Amino acid sequence: MLDFRILGPLEVADDDRPVRLGGPKQRATLAILLLNANRVVSVERLADDLYAGAAPVTAVAQVQRQISELRRALGSADSVMTQAPGYLLPVSPEQLDLSRFEARAEAGSRALARGEAQHASDLCRQALASWRGAPLADFTYETFAGIAIGRLEEIRLATLEQRIEADLALGRHVALVAELEQLVREHPLRETLRAELMLAYYRAGRQVDALQAYRSIRELLVSDFGIEPTVRLRQLERSILTQDPALDIASNAPMAADAGSSVLLVPSCEPALDALMTIGEPLASLPDRELILALLVGDAALLEKSAELLRARRAAAPVPTRSAAFTTDDRAADAVRLAVAYDVQLVLVDADVRAGANGFPEAVASLFERSQADVGALYGTPPPLDSASKIYVPFGGGEHDWAALEVSASICLATGARLRLVGTKADPATGRRDSSRLLADASLAVQKVVGVDAEPLLVDADEAELAAAIQPADLVVIGVSPRWRQRGMGSACTSLLAAHEAVLLVHRGPRPSGLAPLESRTRFSWSL
Repeated sequence: MLDFRILGPLEVADDDRPVRLGGPKQRATLAILLLNANRVVSVERLADDLYAGAAPVTAVAQVQRQISELRRALGSADSVMTQAPGYLLPVSPEQLDLSRFEARAEAGSRALARGEAQHASDLCRQALASWRGAPLADFTYETFAGIAIGRLEEIRLATLEQRIEADLALGRHVALVAELEQLVREHPLRETLRAELMLAYYRAGRQVDALQAYRSIRELLVSDFGIEPTVRLRQLERSILTQDPALDIASNAPMAADAGSSVLLVPSCEPALDALMTIGEPLASLPDRELILALLVGDAALLEKSAELLRARRAAAPVPTRSAAFTTDDRAADAVRLAVAYDVQLVLVDADVRAGANGFPEAVASLFERSQADVGALYGTPPPLDSASKIYVPFGGGEHDWAALEVSASICLATGARLRLVGTKADPATGRRDSSRLLADASLAVQKVVGVDAEPLLVDADEAELAAAIQPADLVVIGVSPRWRQRGMGSACTSLLAAHEAVLLVHRGPRPSGLAPLESRTRFSWSL
């Protein structure tokens, strides 16, 4: 049986014997198929990824040749299946090291939640043993692998945090100190690791070091972002100061790390802040959520006024809210730094360019490129959302469409708004069936995970028809294609921007979305 390995340099083994693969393009083809194991990858996407968006006119023939040679290397014509509109690599969970890692990591997460610390530690260690080094190490500089590598590193770190939490529960704090000190140096803004280090110091009788660990991250956050640490980290500091018995090993109290999720609003001006709050407040009203407001100004003279504005908004907000204002000469970079520091699942920004340009504003495009979290770019101003509101999502089943659906379902859950999924009607001329089956699958998934019903709407595959059909929408939410760099917005998206007062474009980041269940922190991909 073939064994595929991507948690390190790409390798394939057949009954423990290495399989000799071809050149860089063949290896890249296999890597792309493995990152999308058991899912169809279109010929078009393979060509885009293999040639970094600059596919030659012979790209289709080149892809076909790579697939043919890959089948020969893997020893079977059935190893890679042809399935419209491209190819599928069928892989059982036992055949892929990533799947084996995920299964053990999720089992460890569940064991930890049940209070079975030893079992959780063992499972997490087994999961981490699957790693042979940096994931896809031989594709570090390939465009197609960048986001995937970032996500793989994220899930490894999340599993490592779970293993350390289990070891702390087992009283291994002294042995953990050196490891945690190194991890905190490598990831200075990661609050879970900081909380674990503080707890290890405290239990090892090093209370001063524990408090200094808190002060150092507070100084870093305040100086760089103007924001205090999360509530749970502050509570841990207070517990250490008072020597709270709940911090003792025998206690079953949860870790002080922030288990909730944040929605970060980065408006360009005061009116934009009001528009983004229309979406941000409902999302932050869900359990274990908070809202972070950040005004990043280019002129220091505006700083005091911006801070006053945010204080007023924070005081009036009906949801847990924090805020900060500071100067910047790179808004996208500082927004990404905030998102990393506060474990943000969704970054919301306003976009100041409407229809007419077949591309995104530079600031928005830069966020799409850099952010590990999902990014929502709001065009226009939606009305206040409530149970009478209608949210429409054009849905074709791609990963980007799922990202848009996940955000929309969260908004509907919080506001009671109606959710409508828009798909295409059948086309007898080409033999294409309608999208009702796809929309039904998506609706069932949303009902199961979120408890929100999604109504289907079929329209002709025509841009004018699409724009007219969703005219009643109070908010249109559209997923941004992963190939936006090569294609820009696309004509359909541009026409919707021209026809509607409020459109939210959602770019899917490599981190799980805010709807993802807790155990999905250690999954490479997540969708409803």
